[in-house]
Amino acid sequence: MPADLPLSHDVPLDTFNTFRIPARARRYVRVTEPGHLAAVATDPALAPLPRLVLGGGSNLLIAHDDVEALVLHMALAGKEIVGTTDDAVLVRARAGENWHAFVEWTLAQGLGGLESMALIPGTVGASPIQNIGAYGAEVKDRFHSLTVFDFADGTTRTMDAGACRFGYRDSVFKHAEGASLVVLDVTFALPRAWTPNLRYAELAQALAAQGSATPTPRQVADAVIAIRRRKLPDPAEIGNAGSFFKNPVVPREQCVRLLETWPDLVHHAQPDGSEKLAAGWLIDRCGWKGRHLGRAGVYPKQALVLVNNGGATGAEILALARAIQDDVEARFGVRLEPEPVLV
Repeated sequence: MPADLPLSHDVPLDTFNTFRIPARARRYVRVTEPGHLAAVATDPALAPLPRLVLGGGSNLLIAHDDVEALVLHMALAGKEIVGTTDDAVLVRARAGENWHAFVEWTLAQGLGGLESMALIPGTVGASPIQNIGAYGAEVKDRFHSLTVFDFADGTTRTMDAGACRFGYRDSVFKHAEGASLVVLDVTFALPRAWTPNLRYAELAQALAAQGSATPTPRQVADAVIAIRRRKLPDPAEIGNAGSFFKNPVVPREQCVRLLETWPDLVHHAQPDGSEKLAAGWLIDRCGWKGRHLGRAGVYPKQALVLVNNGGATGAEILALARAIQDDVEARFGVRLEPEPVLV
């Protein structure tokens, strides 16, 4: 093993996951330079181990007391403007940068484009993996390219949007063919000619109430931050991983049938003719908002958010999630899919 590889054993992970689940990593590497990954890949004892790539821990549910996989905690730091195109400014951030801090930094540079995704927890490196999004914007909309380290062959390469295969809260990194890839940095193309994205009524109404007829990126970000703080719990105060379930996408015919029974069903037409249903609405109609099972519960202000009310284990959170899935499926014929990675 290389002498400079920062390998630790039996490291507590409760402060490294926003659910605040108590667990320990049997083996842990804090990755502050790409060379640490190369060292792991060539080490005969570490290379064969299963890996858990950890960012901000905001999209993670640890269901066991011990994590047997080698935990690679991405702490690569740095951000900069790296170039321009005819219609965009290119900005790059390394994988360990805090996402919200990066959004704030782009705004401080006078650049719009990421403001709708302000205050989303996590790191820059995780943002394309989950294709994070909010208020009508997704990472893929501002994505230019990223750099990965590939454990399959020990190489580093650049990937464009096509290679990343972005989908709704999805990318190639969440599938078997992307399992060997670790994101090192991400480059975004932020528009020179910025216009506000106000397709979501809640955001448009908040800005209108402030008298912002032609809002700036800073004003949009501030409105998004205020909405999120009003609706969602702060992970520093209440353990949670944000929205726990994806909004399910169903065929239009199924949505029409559901509307016959529940005419107030919240749904949004998709470009391919399908319909995206509001998972929070489905959960709320099943009576789960504000309820709890043991020390795990559903946040009273937002049915999509599962919370650790204090001392909950990952198994308790998982049991609550499965009970909700079963209830929603029994009533609506729709199986909700969790967003967080289960370990």
